[in-house]
Amino acid sequence: MAEVKISAKNRAEFGKGAARRARREGLVPGVVYGHGSEPVHVNLPGHDLMLALKTPNVLLSLDVEGKKELVIPKAVQRDAIKGFLKHVDLLLVKRGEKVTVEIPIHTEGELAPGGNLLEHVLNALPVEAEATHIPEAVTVSIAGLDTGHSVLAKDITLPAGTTLAVEEDAVVIQVVSAQAEAPAAEGEAEGEEA
Repeated sequence: MAEVKISAKNRAEFGKGAARRARREGLVPGVVYGHGSEPVHVNLPGHDLMLALKTPNVLLSLDVEGKKELVIPKAVQRDAIKGFLKHVDLLLVKRGEKVTVEIPIHTEGELAPGGNLLEHVLNALPVEAEATHIPEAVTVSIAGLDTGHSVLAKDITLPAGTTLAVEEDAVVIQVVSAQAEAPAAEGEAEGEEA
């Protein structure tokens, strides 16, 4: 995974008014915390941050007025209607340090014929990986799976250096049958009253 470099400025003003002023200037308020250090309040460039966050679990090389830190996004708040970034929490990490993150699950292949539906029990797979080598996603083959089959966490092939952060027997994906609509009673179908 590549590092994305972003410059940030320390933030001295707090509260709604200060956050709104920062957003009008194209900045996103954020906080950097972790490793027992005091939280650092920062303003980040909104456009650069939005582009970086398109990659899940992106590793950011943050330059806060000359002090360089490695961080990963821990919580991102977006406006519910317009979708712009409102606030971001960034977690400090070190090279070689293991972190627990959730990675997206992609499926490939076709289910067995016959009205089967795929149910994602987990939308993302919790894993533990080195902060500088977080996988972007895992791919699961669903080719030929029929009703009643499921894919467990232990069945998923993980990249080297990555371990599960969930029970091995946790169901990730299962195949269910499509529910047919119950046929109407004979009298109801013809519009007769009983």
